[in-house]
Formats: sequence, C-alpha cells, structure tokens
Amino acid sequence: MTGEADVIVIGAGVIGLSAAIAAQARGLSVTVLDRVGPAAGASAGNAGAFAFTDILPLASPGILRQAPKWLLDPLGPLTVPPAYALQIAPWLFRFWRACAPGRVALSTAAQTALMDLSKSELEPLLTQTGTMPMLRKEGNLQVYEGEAEFKASLGGWRARAEHGIAFRHLDAAGMAEIQPGLAPRFTHGTFTPGWYSIADPKLYALALADHLRAKDGAAERAEVTALRPVEDGVEVLAADGTARRAAQVVLAAGAFSHRIARTIGERIPLETERGYNTTLPSDAFDLRTQITFGGHGFVATRLSTGIRVGGAVELGGLELPPNFRRSEAMLKKASAFLPGLKSEGGVQWMGFRPSLPDSLPAIGRARAAPRVIYAFGHGHLGLTQSAGTARIVADLLTGATPAIDIASFSPQRF
Repeated sequence: MTGEADVIVIGAGVIGLSAAIAAQARGLSVTVLDRVGPAAGASAGNAGAFAFTDILPLASPGILRQAPKWLLDPLGPLTVPPAYALQIAPWLFRFWRACAPGRVALSTAAQTALMDLSKSELEPLLTQTGTMPMLRKEGNLQVYEGEAEFKASLGGWRARAEHGIAFRHLDAAGMAEIQPGLAPRFTHGTFTPGWYSIADPKLYALALADHLRAKDGAAERAEVTALRPVEDGVEVLAADGTARRAAQVVLAAGAFSHRIARTIGERIPLETERGYNTTLPSDAFDLRTQITFGGHGFVATRLSTGIRVGGAVELGGLELPPNFRRSEAMLKKASAFLPGLKSEGGVQWMGFRPSLPDSLPAIGRARAAPRVIYAFGHGHLGLTQSAGTARIVADLLTGATPAIDIASFSPQRF
C-alpha cells in the first residue's frame, strides 16, 4: 500500500486535472493517476474549443431527422461501424428515447447551467494556473450551404436565444468580413462571439499538470483496474499489483470510466464517440475564427501548433482500429470549402470522446460507494465544461452545496 492522499483523481485529461487543481485550492492533498500520463487522450487532440454556446444536446429530434442520411455514408458526420452495431444497439435505444422533446428541454436547461458555470469558472482557473495567455476569444462561425439549410437551423438558434446566447446571422458579405476565403457555396452564416478557444489543448493540459506538481500534487502513471471501498476511504488497485488509498476518489477516466465503475457494481451506459482530425502546418490557411461546417459535422480551428480540421462521430467503441479515411474525407471537404487551403503535411489523429445517451455528463457520487465521485461522459464538450465540472467536484469533495443543481447529471439517472 502506497501513501494515502486526501483525494485520488483517476484520469489526467483536462477534466481530471482541472478537478485536481480545484481540490488543491480547497486545501486537499491530491494524486492524479493515468494509464498513459497527462494529456494523452482526447484532451490532446480535440478542437480546442470552449463551446459555451453549444447547449443543444446531440440527442434531439433534429439529429433523428439527419441520422438516416448520415448513416448511409460510412465516411459521413455520423456512422456506426457494422462490426459494432449489435453491441451499441442498447445505447442507441436510450439515445432515441432521450430525443423526446420534453427530455431535450430538460437537457438543454441542464447544459445551459453547466455552460454558464464553466464560463464563469474558466478565467479564474486560467489565472490561477498561469495559462491565461493561451485563451483566445475569436468566436465561431457556423456556415450554411443555401437558404434551406440556414432556415432549418433557425429553430435551434431560437432555443439558444431563449437561454440568453448572443449571435448574429450573416449573409455572404458579412461572413467574408469575419472570415475571408470561404467557398461561394456558403451563402449564410451565424457568428457566436461567446465561443472561445485555447491555443493548443495538449499544451494547456500539460500546463495544468505542471501547476498541480508545483503545488505539491502528484501525477503518476498507473493503469487503474478496480476500486475497493474500505472503512474511511477507497483503495485504488492498479494493473501492476500496487494499491493506493485515499479518503475520496474522483473517477474522471474519460471513455474508460465505465470499466472502473463496474468494479464497484455500477453499470453506466457510457459509449465512445470516436473523433478524427488532421492538423496541418500553421501556414495552411489564414483562419481568423473557428469555423463549423454543421451540415458535414466538422470544424476548422487555428491552434498555435497548426490548423486542425476534424470532428464527426463514429460510434465504434474502444477496440476497433482507427479508420483514417474519415480524417481524409474531412480534409478533402475542407479543401473544397476553403479554397487555397494547403492540405499537405498534416498529422492524423483519432481519439475517444466519452458519451452518455442523453448528451449529459455523469457528475455526482457513486451509489455503491459514496466516497467515489464521478466526473465523466462529457462527449465533445470535455474541455468546454472542465472548469465548471471541477468546481462541482471540489464542492462535493468538501461537503459544500454544489454551485448549480446537479440532479440532471446524477449517475443514478440511468
């Protein structure tokens, strides 16, 4: 048995590291464990967005209308590999149920509350960790091919407006003022100024890990295989046979979290949205804002380390090999959408986004072990919601009332 900490955080992605730093700030001793190390998973290769305006759940009637067309294209915005279709069927049934209008309204309200909290907590976290220079407030431009696609989006924008989100609709000339060089096929757009980004998500997460260590926290490499509740604490068992003990544990292991939760008798319907991208050299295109090609399910982002083109959803689990034809398909489209884009010299990536069927994360105490706090399942919004999730986790660890109502995020809702 190794030394005991007040808190062990399982997972050194942006959620786990942010939660660890928030716990440290409350005076708790913290050790972070990860099977690979800090910023090695989805926190390294994501689009770098703080998408605070993205409050509408993926599980919605709109996605049900789009899904049949998308699923016919194996390289399209949404796909289920045939080899995984049977395994994911129960999750898809739950997803379908979550698309009911009443449930969508509840999910949207919950997402809005978490987004507002995350936005208010972000800059204090960046200031605390010395990472404020990485923050960019360049907004997001969502583009549409023709009047019909634009009009189909208006219901979603009305819903956002009802929750206080600012945006403005643009014609081709208005889009060109924000982002020159778009293909003429894009006739309409919507700009959201409240959408931020980080200079590079991997460098940001590594900076969080450095801050944790500088404040006497520990970040260790260990593959956690099981949790064991004991008197006055939790034992954390690793694949190498070692055991660690803490008064409380935060489970923030992303797409692998449900496997660990199962060892304390809880079955969480967590699945994996496999995301793909290509990062091009910085001179590939003069990108001035993040661009969302909503009809095609991907974005283009300017990072300090290059231009990243990627997104989409492949519901393919953790074991199937990557299908980098998906990265190639998005890059080919981006070359058509952004004439002049230099598509050579890119680096491909695939990562696992942890996804629950109602598009909401699991944040709260485990039923089987109240000293275990869950913080996973954020889908493509992990970076966006990291600071708010960290605040809630720190509240739970210290017995404070959470900053927002977390009933909608209860792990027991399934």
